[in-house]
Amino acid sequence: MLQIVLAIIFYILLVIPIGLYVYRVMSEKQTFVDKIFNPIDKLIFRICRINNNEEMNWKKYTLSLLATNFAMIIVGYLILRIQSIPFLNPNSIGNMEETLSFNTIISFMTNTNLQHYAGESSLSYLSQMVVITFMMFVSAASGYAACIAFIRALVGKTKENVGNFYKDLVRVIVHILIPFSIIGGLLLVWQGVPQNLSKNIIVDTIEGAKQIIATGPVASLEIIKHLGTNGGGFLGANSSTPIENPTIISNLIELFSMMLLPGACVITFGKMLSDRKKEMNTNNKFNTKISLTSKIFGAEGRSIFLAMSILFIISLGLIFYAENQGNPALSKVGLSQDMGSMEGKEVRFGIAQSSLFSATTTSFTTGTVNNMHDTLTPIGGMVTILNMMLNVIFGGAGVGLMNMITYAILAVFICGLMIGRTPEYLGKKIEGREMKLASFVIIIHPLIILGFSALAVATKPGLAGITNPGAHGLSQVLYEFSSSAANNGSGFEGLSDNTIFWNITTGLVMFLGRYLPIILQMAIAGSLMKKQFVNESLGTLLTDNVSFAIILVFIVYIFAALTFFPVLALGPIAEHLVI
Repeated sequence: MLQIVLAIIFYILLVIPIGLYVYRVMSEKQTFVDKIFNPIDKLIFRICRINNNEEMNWKKYTLSLLATNFAMIIVGYLILRIQSIPFLNPNSIGNMEETLSFNTIISFMTNTNLQHYAGESSLSYLSQMVVITFMMFVSAASGYAACIAFIRALVGKTKENVGNFYKDLVRVIVHILIPFSIIGGLLLVWQGVPQNLSKNIIVDTIEGAKQIIATGPVASLEIIKHLGTNGGGFLGANSSTPIENPTIISNLIELFSMMLLPGACVITFGKMLSDRKKEMNTNNKFNTKISLTSKIFGAEGRSIFLAMSILFIISLGLIFYAENQGNPALSKVGLSQDMGSMEGKEVRFGIAQSSLFSATTTSFTTGTVNNMHDTLTPIGGMVTILNMMLNVIFGGAGVGLMNMITYAILAVFICGLMIGRTPEYLGKKIEGREMKLASFVIIIHPLIILGFSALAVATKPGLAGITNPGAHGLSQVLYEFSSSAANNGSGFEGLSDNTIFWNITTGLVMFLGRYLPIILQMAIAGSLMKKQFVNESLGTLLTDNVSFAIILVFIVYIFAALTFFPVLALGPIAEHLVI
């Protein structure tokens, strides 16, 4: 418990200065590193012929994001199909199969990093760096840029301009992702994570057999996979292997890396909104005393951060409790469960760090793992699935905040109906158009998960991939499609997923789960930014306090319970009752 509490406290202390830095970068306020990075920005704009002063409305911004991502999907697919060329291929890896190439490139461009392959045996170093690592930067920056544009629209300083996508993309990569990756990558190298271009090492074991030890540019991939909430490992065993995650210090570096930017995004939202309120209330309201948390997070950011934190603590507590209880089936036959359920976990991490990592990677939708989720207890596994089904507990870089604000719009609408007033959020009236779009966003996620899960259990190709009979087999399917739809990428690895059926279906789920919500959420923001601000009244629901954070938690859980409880009852809950 002390390990977990100290880790959370350290995260809070770390995310505040990072959040304030990100806020200044994306608000184009002066930072202490501008003299280093601004010339790099200008050089990239000049080489790529980007007019960084061009203003974009939400439609042009979204189309620019989609076009850029689509172009990179094509280039990345071609590289995977010709990776057998001898350049940066010391292990003589062959070309990747067509459907697996489709799945892989969609996976990494959508910030999912679902892997139906083992990286050490299926990718050349060229693909690991030019496709995988590069896509990790671009996909994370694309999601973060979309979120910043979404925030600008909600702030509503203009009626049309939400920024310039290409400028935002470059600034996120140059000012945030690259410098943090350099620092984090060097820390991982310090802890023993490899960073080289050497071929795999073949050694003789004490049993007299041969063993291949993978090496290569691991550290550079590891840090951006966590920092950008990507998740795809250099090796098939991901961060549970000592090559990617050798020590408890490296484990904490990777843990905090995946938590930083989603949390920083909430602070950025709160601070940008506070700037707008200060401009609108320079002579009265903002001259009053403001609490410390409001100064740090912004009043609106504080309530969102608190709601996300409550959801995270609940999920973490359930996983930690379930894994500490062990497996009841083993207790029945006289085997001690005093150490909890250690199946699939690394001894150097234990129950506490494994539970914290599992809760974090599915809440922040990163997808990296330091233990095998397929071996979690039924309740522990259910919580990881539910985290991805909710997809609002901080979430991936940028998109988690967008999803939570969608629920916030829903919350003020429901509360507005209860008190008989037109609902308002951030000083704008929520009307029919916004509610229709928000409803589509909320419906799409479960529709994709449940629809494709039904397809998998109703067809022979889908059933062929299920390796466990009964309830756990259904949990494998639910996890796979929840992970794909939430752009998470981890899996219950007992599933035999490298087949035409699973490659194509999860590829489609990843694509739809990434881009449809972004398009609809940008449309919501575009609609709200054109509306006039309305003054607060006695009947206005305040959204910057603890009460609204609690309302938000209940709204999220109510909708999740109504939508997902029946299928969870057939999967992990049924498995728990059986054992």
